[in-house]
Amino acid sequence: MRHLLCLPLALWLLLAAQTSHAHALDPGYLDLRQLATNTWQVLWRKPDVNGQPMDIDAVLPSQCSEPRGPEPRSDGSAWIATWVVDCTGGLASQIITIEGLERQRNDVLLRVQPLSSSPATFRFTPDAPSLTIPERPTTWSVLGSYFQLGFEHILEGWDHLLFVFALFVLVRDPWRLVGAVTAFTVAHSITLALATLGVLHVPGPPVEAVIALSIVFLALEILNHKDGTLRLSEKYPWIVCFCFGLLHGLGFAGALAEIGVPSDDLFAALLAFNLGVEAGQLLFIGALSAVILAWRFVLPTVSKAIAPAVIPVTGYAIGCVSMYWLVERVSGF
Repeated sequence: MRHLLCLPLALWLLLAAQTSHAHALDPGYLDLRQLATNTWQVLWRKPDVNGQPMDIDAVLPSQCSEPRGPEPRSDGSAWIATWVVDCTGGLASQIITIEGLERQRNDVLLRVQPLSSSPATFRFTPDAPSLTIPERPTTWSVLGSYFQLGFEHILEGWDHLLFVFALFVLVRDPWRLVGAVTAFTVAHSITLALATLGVLHVPGPPVEAVIALSIVFLALEILNHKDGTLRLSEKYPWIVCFCFGLLHGLGFAGALAEIGVPSDDLFAALLAFNLGVEAGQLLFIGALSAVILAWRFVLPTVSKAIAPAVIPVTGYAIGCVSMYWLVERVSGF
């Protein structure tokens, strides 16, 4: 019965995917590194929006010699500005604001690296574009920030989400589905860690293309499904998911590289980001299950009427969008 709601869910997901980028996560990044008692080096990274810097600006406390930086320059993927400021009395208990962030959908990460204590990471959001630098920041701020980034990335990364949705449609047995999702998480955690540590380096465009290809594969498996017969991908989905999870992990690594990972809290950031991704996946699967359960009780007659056409139409819809992504990404090499 679970597959009866796949068609309307597929249409919603695919329409949303067409109006969004495959990876919507591209936060700003503000790094404050202390050079002397009152001297700080500032690095300000603005996201790129259609070839122009996003209309936001970092505003340091008023006692700093240059609260605003120079005009940023493009590095090909973002807009960077660096400058040095003197802040009388330091930055502790002072307010930093990301001007214009309330009009955007992006977040901004703040990395503060004092000389006398461990670095700390904080997060600006459109609802909270200002924050006060605490006297004694802790690693918990890194865990909270990167967990939420991982959570948001999986829910805004439409190609990853479409892969999970296709897996949900293909694997009918709940325990096999749990095993497949677990294998996917383990695999992407491995490659995410290796890529972030510099052990693996794979160019982004081929990775993105193969991620689209993995969704095409699942769409074909959906279309080739036969009642009463389990294909290899349905009988042992964790094998397929582990292999493709290694590739998706490289995709996550690309997004994490754009954000930046604090070297002193590297493992905390990686752990929190992975846990956030896993939480997002589980929330998505849980939401699908809850909606389908409600559909089963509310519209049983409609469910029976559309049941024969649901799986083929869903498979073709997923396949068309993933093929579009594949061609688009290969042509962009």
